[in-house]
Amino acid sequence: MAIPTEMQRVVLAARPQGEPKLSDFRVETVPMPKPGEGEFLARTIWLSLDPYMRGRMDESKSYAAAVEIDAPMEGGTVCEVIESKHPDFKVGDFVNDRFGWQSHAVSKGEGVRILDPSLAPLSTAVGVLGMPGITAYVGLNTHGKPQKGETLVVGAATGAVGSLVGQLAKAQGLRVVGVAGGKDKCDYAVNELGFDACLDHRAATDASALRKELAAACPDGVDIYFENVGGKTFEAVLPLINVHGRIPLCGMIALYNQGALGAAAADGPNMFPKVWRTLLVNRINVRGFIITDHYDQFPQFVKDVSGLIRDDKVVYKESITEGLENAPQAFIDLLRGGNFGKQLVAVSPDPTR
Repeated sequence: MAIPTEMQRVVLAARPQGEPKLSDFRVETVPMPKPGEGEFLARTIWLSLDPYMRGRMDESKSYAAAVEIDAPMEGGTVCEVIESKHPDFKVGDFVNDRFGWQSHAVSKGEGVRILDPSLAPLSTAVGVLGMPGITAYVGLNTHGKPQKGETLVVGAATGAVGSLVGQLAKAQGLRVVGVAGGKDKCDYAVNELGFDACLDHRAATDASALRKELAAACPDGVDIYFENVGGKTFEAVLPLINVHGRIPLCGMIALYNQGALGAAAADGPNMFPKVWRTLLVNRINVRGFIITDHYDQFPQFVKDVSGLIRDDKVVYKESITEGLENAPQAFIDLLRGGNFGKQLVAVSPDPTR
């Protein structure tokens, strides 16, 4: 395979004010890097788009460094090694790492995972068998502590994380109620994912209306609320959580475009006293977690979930955008709930498909 002399990348052109705009990104063509001794060059096949990336576009302090202006956007990728001077990586190997929004990357191999394409499709390494998948697995099992017969509510129910949370919970004998945006997504959650019910938050006029629907769908209250949304869904479900309920907290997509700590909503009602009192009175355990703290569970996670996929006990859906240059619009649409399943960008052909 002839190696091109140039590569493409998408860099952060400006820090967004509220919702990202296309002008906050810039698509560039730059010279192809060359691997040195102990390095390899890889071409990107699949790029993962995830809500957390919105936080990386801000300068506010977080658990990870912000993307610098004029630097490539960060993100998980599946790549093929096309040139290697590294003893542990050969041409033709498929690898997974965080090479960002670019068509090619050079790596020293630190933290890079070599993939077995016979285990599952390559794209799953950044989806159901990747970061979103282990987020669901750890959040539910380690922090949700599910017990047979309990009721779980999960927001963004057909997304990469929520869809697996619900399926894993059903496999453990829980009642699962999802919240999603639109009838098609809700129908998919019930008919394909096996949820007991799924409510359309877009059809609910406000949090009070959504709460009434949730109360009807959860007659025994809510034992676990898997929190990856925030906003109206959190406001609706909080009063329904039972004493000693659990809230694994991995995201808050409804607030990401409001800046640090939801600053844009500061002129709204102050929910803090009500929320804090509810957490206290009902002795609710809220556990925020960052999945990189739990990668010691990755081997067991892959073993467990790949087996469930192989046995058709877990299904997944992918939303694919063609072309790296279209990643910015796909990301903007993702934050608006426009994706259906795991959002991927097909950067170059996948030879295993």
